[in-house]
Amino acid sequence: MQRRTDIQSRTAVKPMKCLRIKDNRQVKKTEFREIENLTERIADKTLDRLEQEGIFVFPRRVADSDDLSGTQTILQSLNDSFRSGNVMGFIGYGDERLIIESRFSNDREDYFFQYLLEKVMDFPSIVNLESDADYDSRLFNFLLFLFPYHLQNAMRKGLFKKYIRRRYNDAHVKGTIDVARHIEKNTPFVGNVAYSQREFAYDNELMELVRHTIEFIKSKPYGSSLLFPVKEEVKLVIDATAEYEFYNRQKIMEANKRNSVRHAYFREYSDLQRLCLLILQHQKHRIGLGARRVYGILFDGAWLWEEYIGSLISGNDKDEDRFYHPKNTKGTGAQRLFHGGVGLIFPDFISKEKQPRIIADAKYKPLENIGNKDYLQVLAYMFRFDAKTGYYLYPEASGADDVELRMNRGLTYENNVAPREDIRVIKHGLQVPTGTSSYASFVAEMKESEKAFQKVLIKNS
Repeated sequence: MQRRTDIQSRTAVKPMKCLRIKDNRQVKKTEFREIENLTERIADKTLDRLEQEGIFVFPRRVADSDDLSGTQTILQSLNDSFRSGNVMGFIGYGDERLIIESRFSNDREDYFFQYLLEKVMDFPSIVNLESDADYDSRLFNFLLFLFPYHLQNAMRKGLFKKYIRRRYNDAHVKGTIDVARHIEKNTPFVGNVAYSQREFAYDNELMELVRHTIEFIKSKPYGSSLLFPVKEEVKLVIDATAEYEFYNRQKIMEANKRNSVRHAYFREYSDLQRLCLLILQHQKHRIGLGARRVYGILFDGAWLWEEYIGSLISGNDKDEDRFYHPKNTKGTGAQRLFHGGVGLIFPDFISKEKQPRIIADAKYKPLENIGNKDYLQVLAYMFRFDAKTGYYLYPEASGADDVELRMNRGLTYENNVAPREDIRVIKHGLQVPTGTSSYASFVAEMKESEKAFQKVLIKNS
């Protein structure tokens, strides 16, 4: 009996240790004692390093986000504290969990984060962050919800095609004869020859991996609705993978682990490949269990915020479509400071109305953190486009009035400094509701905040 008790105590599931923090906050290091093993593995490590160790970062940092870089950290040491940045998401190691919420979350829910994901990514509303229970299941749902986005992005390049070697055994010899296999298969000789040849084919290990992921998602209760927005892409994948067999899943996964997509042109397929592996590996033994490694998913809050603002002021609605939104990271609508294509710049929003021309910059920062380089950046854009008004568009919770800054003119040495009344930079906040009792209430209040936010920009543009 004593021996059985000892075994039970050794195999008992450890209670989960979970710490919640918010973005753009400074947190005492003592708060991290409960998750010290996890903290040791992520503190002061770059996103590049963390991604290599198993964390899925969205969007792809350098290519898709102006604000994230591979050299950024998610926890930066500052004396006796750690400083969080614009990143939100979940990280785990063993029985320890770190949840980074938006700074607008309350003690139970992060409605703002959920709202951004729904508006920008079309995430299902079942995403619920109200509890740290079953953390890994919720993390898994995030991976699943990202699949349509990555599938669509990859398929814009067309179906992935590569050279593969196929083996045949028939009378139509076209490639290299496989002597050993020929002897094994065709003794006594009846006319067939065993051979192989290289073919440029759509039905390869990567497309088979995508097919396995599709079939797995389809098996989920919400799978059909999740895949519906990309039904055309799904059909193309299914039509291209005639050799798909359910029992080959592990073989296909191993082949993709050995043959990662590395060509820069197929970067979107590289992201899709990695996501598919994470989804299918999770199904097999759950993320983070078994191997002692860091895992999780992180979202760039600055990218989500910019795309969300874009939907408000450069959307399909006539009243909303007042600004150009150059796809800076995708190379669409690139702008230059100087003649001859010199000085690449990335303005977030440029008003379609020329008189007056307005430049707007989306900033996922607290009001007090907008300054210094931010000023220089927007003023350079204003100078380039002959704009006399610039906006910083940021989220805030207090309902504070806009802050209007006037260009200072003259020289201090000449004692003729005075504000220039015709040039101004305005910090314009969108009020994020706090303290709402339900997600439905939050959405209703956000709609009102959006109207008030848009009204100011419409009036001035």
